[in-house]
Amino acid sequence: MTERDEYFLGHRRAEQERLQRQAEQLGPEAARLLDDIGLAAGARVLEIGCGPRGCLDLLAARVGPSGSVTAIERNEEAVGLARKFIAERGLRNVEVLCGDARSTGLPRASFDLVTARLVLVNVPNPGEIVAEAAALARPGGAVAFHEVDWAAMICDPPSPAWNAFVELFVTQSAKCGSDPFVGRKLPRLLRSAGLVDVRVHPIIHVYPPTAPRRSIFLTFADNLRERVLAQNLMAEAAFTDLKEALRQHIDNPDTLVVHGPYFQAWGRKPA
Repeated sequence: MTERDEYFLGHRRAEQERLQRQAEQLGPEAARLLDDIGLAAGARVLEIGCGPRGCLDLLAARVGPSGSVTAIERNEEAVGLARKFIAERGLRNVEVLCGDARSTGLPRASFDLVTARLVLVNVPNPGEIVAEAAALARPGGAVAFHEVDWAAMICDPPSPAWNAFVELFVTQSAKCGSDPFVGRKLPRLLRSAGLVDVRVHPIIHVYPPTAPRRSIFLTFADNLRERVLAQNLMAEAAFTDLKEALRQHIDNPDTLVVHGPYFQAWGRKPA
């Protein structure tokens, strides 16, 4: 794996644990998307970039014993965690493979649904993954992505620490070749891959003081810390002070914390 191809948020154990929590937290949104698509029992599904859990349980429940769920994930540790998850849940219709989402080696035109969540925002050249997803979908099948766009990562009252972190995140994304504004581009990417009947569902997250995802920026800061310091984007003391100021602002129950928009977009492969 080259430096440029690295998943933007990295693969620290703490990040794997966050992704496991995220799967639970975003479960209702994923369920709505699958219902909108109309995923039926007996379907054959591929999840790209499942991480340590992804939507594997939701997909397995919908396709049932007569269907199958295949997942592909590049990070070996995440693959191990995903396999442990499916064993613990007894998901006999699920298999997790270690491989590259841009070149899966899987049979072309063979899946009723190809889907991914919060993958494109973390990798360079997301269009390549969308194109691979479209190639893997059968004629008449669906391709669906759930992605974020950093256009409305806002808080009120305004916070210099919040603004500095957003700027730092966007700057670091550019250095890694990833796009924090990919969410708005999803419909265009799907159409460019040859999909039709493209639909979009927008989501905005407003996190109250008790919401687990309210402090997600702090986790992102931990993920980025080593790279930020190594590239001299910020001195260590300044980074520590920035994170503490951000923590205090988020911990204030009177602070409005808004993340998004998120976009769920899906289309059909022409029959």
